[in-house]
Amino acid sequence: MLPQEKALRLAAAGMLPAYIYDLDDLRRHAGVVIGAVNGAAQVLYAVKANPDARVLRALAPFVDGFEVASGGELAFVRKLLPQAWVAFSGPGKTDADLRLALELGVERVHVESPGELTRIARIARGRPVDILLRANLRPPAVNGQTTTVTPFGMDEPTLEACLPILRAAPRIRVRGIHSHLAWGLPAPAMAEVAAYVVTWASSWLNRHLPGVEHPEIDLGGGMLVDYADPDSRFDWAAYGAALAALRSPGPLRIEPGRSLSAYQGWYVTDVLDIKTSHGQCFAVLRGGTQHLRTPVARGHDQPFTVIRPTGRTPAYSGTITLVGQLCTPKDVFARDVSVTGLSPGDLIVFGLAGAYAWNLSHHQFLMHPEPTFHYLDREGAS
Repeated sequence: MLPQEKALRLAAAGMLPAYIYDLDDLRRHAGVVIGAVNGAAQVLYAVKANPDARVLRALAPFVDGFEVASGGELAFVRKLLPQAWVAFSGPGKTDADLRLALELGVERVHVESPGELTRIARIARGRPVDILLRANLRPPAVNGQTTTVTPFGMDEPTLEACLPILRAAPRIRVRGIHSHLAWGLPAPAMAEVAAYVVTWASSWLNRHLPGVEHPEIDLGGGMLVDYADPDSRFDWAAYGAALAALRSPGPLRIEPGRSLSAYQGWYVTDVLDIKTSHGQCFAVLRGGTQHLRTPVARGHDQPFTVIRPTGRTPAYSGTITLVGQLCTPKDVFARDVSVTGLSPGDLIVFGLAGAYAWNLSHHQFLMHPEPTFHYLDREGAS
């Protein structure tokens, strides 16, 4: 629900720009997701989506653990939630990262390459390490999309190159396969990808690593969050049912991030100026994409709501582009959008800002003030 009253209070107190996270609704949404999955898969929250400490604490009672993608994320989660189950992903793990993973005792390391596996064996020095091999597959086109070549994980020949390394390091224990192939797919398409991965992983493990009992298959994340239709939600009930119907040889695991926390965050700012240049109208907002880089990074218009404080006189109606304070033409929140009666001093509340937002942004560019952070939380301070 739009935090209108909170936004108005922050504006009156001179505390804009601001992020607002609704932790009460985050808990409710997490409960809905876990209920829909209903044990068909373990659920790890992808910390990269939003590592805010209070967000992680709010999610911890609901999820089965956390997926981290750097030594920094790992150290942060271990300090914040020492007992949390953690999987360590990422394509560029350094020796220091791997040593930290062993020191802090992560439950799974997702191995990206034969070279990384060799380094793990060297650093572990005979200590046990539980791993998933990350597979980079090329499934048939799903939802009209074909899979592009990425630097993540290993194709089949590269996976097979890991086998002699594993034979020489018996204390490195393969627990299964990780394969995150999807980004921004609706539930039916995600179910197709999941079925493809489970079938492929089961066959590959049977052929090459038949000694792995009850192998785990981690399907990653990528559940659709539709910025063009912010009221729509990923169909968790359908996806949960599809996961339950899969004939997996062992436990399934998923790693939602954006689809868990995006809906419960807002970036609130105000209109500083409205001007026209070469026939195009611009609203210049306090802050910018150094706070909310999501729209320029993804190439979309960030959904927003206008709040007009009492006493403001409506000024501009028509098509307008919402920009920030940065000295770059890429500092755009939404382009050629329709507004009615927009005036300097009006508040702009950008939705779907609870994931890949503040933590994705280039905070120090031009050294404008950072946003303030606020929480709607019955269990703590609001």
